[in-house]
Amino acid sequence: MKYQAKLKVPFGMLGIRCTADALTGIDFLPASEPPQAPTNEFAATVCAELLRYFDDPHTPFTVPLELHGTPHRQKVWHAMLDIPCGQTRSYGELAAELHSAAQAVGQACGANPIPIVVPCHRVVGKAGLGGFMQHAEGESLGIKRWLLGHEGAL
Repeated sequence: MKYQAKLKVPFGMLGIRCTADALTGIDFLPASEPPQAPTNEFAATVCAELLRYFDDPHTPFTVPLELHGTPHRQKVWHAMLDIPCGQTRSYGELAAELHSAAQAVGQACGANPIPIVVPCHRVVGKAGLGGFMQHAEGESLGIKRWLLGHEGAL
């Protein structure tokens, strides 16, 4: 996978994918992955916004996003953007708002191409964290727990 930047963050490394004017993806990479300086001005802007978020989670993201997915996934991703920092919604609550099913919301969360900026970590189970990055346990949930704790939602 080609990245326009690789950014060291408190829980590992993020691979940043973008065009010259829109963020298209963020991947969680192993902490052992070496950092990569931004290859263009827009990637540098994305990295700067992410670093501001890690300093203060209430700092809003302003970079343009390019989200590709089914109409249902688009609807879920846009609804996640409306969940305020420090708050969560359950899969069921989001499903009710969107006239969908909790499982379909969970699948859209797992397919989110731009985690952190499109805050799928703020969508939780009715009785617990739920999944993250298409995993129900392990390191992925540790990252979700870290993000929610960073935002004051835990």
